[in-house]
Amino acid sequence: MDCYVKNVMDAVTDKLTGLLGDNLAGVYLHGSAAFGCYSQGRSDIDFIVVTKQEPSFAQKKDFITFLLENNFNQPKDLEMSFVLEKDCGNFVYPTPYQLHYSEYHKPFYTNDVDAHINKMQGTDRDLAAHFTVINTVGITIYGKDRADVFCNVPQEYYLDSIKFDIEGAVEDIHHNPVYIILNLCRVLAYMENGQVLSKAGGGLWGMDNLQSNATTIEKAYDTYINGTDACFEKDELNEFACYMLKKIYK
Repeated sequence: MDCYVKNVMDAVTDKLTGLLGDNLAGVYLHGSAAFGCYSQGRSDIDFIVVTKQEPSFAQKKDFITFLLENNFNQPKDLEMSFVLEKDCGNFVYPTPYQLHYSEYHKPFYTNDVDAHINKMQGTDRDLAAHFTVINTVGITIYGKDRADVFCNVPQEYYLDSIKFDIEGAVEDIHHNPVYIILNLCRVLAYMENGQVLSKAGGGLWGMDNLQSNATTIEKAYDTYINGTDACFEKDELNEFACYMLKKIYK
């Protein structure tokens, strides 16, 4: 595990164990840090907090305040969800969650933490993908072993989850080309051979298996891994998104 990720997760776990006590079932790392392709400043640190019962409002606010005050991992951030242990072992889709935090949510918490905490409870299709990654490469940071907490996610739910993330690819690729290019690759990789990959892994798969688009994928991969500045033409991005979506939804 990356040393910076370990230090952050140690601080997070210390906070959670002190705050939640016996209600904390476990903390589980997924995303790029679990896949072994984490890059500080370019990758989020992704984790799931599993509790036996729903934490109180005061506990949720205490933890969110802790994350805001520590300002971890700028310019990127932490991305985490609180979920109940019963929803990990008896999977339903979309999956219930008790709290979210991410770079996207940070300004809402900063503006009115109480109001946003009250909104942060419902269901999330992304959790099917997160649970699948935990089952595949996830790291148990604290608590019960991941295999004793997370049941297998049915393939159709994992596929729906990752497809949901690329539904707006034709438009989104112009705003975030690296993320969308690599994400399209990992979706197609799963559909063609069942591989559960990181964005970096999706890029490597794409360069090997999509030769006609290898240059576009390589630029996205190099930017993601090395922080290089890539220049994408508008037509290049349009053609890539349309090509990939045609293959995914054929």
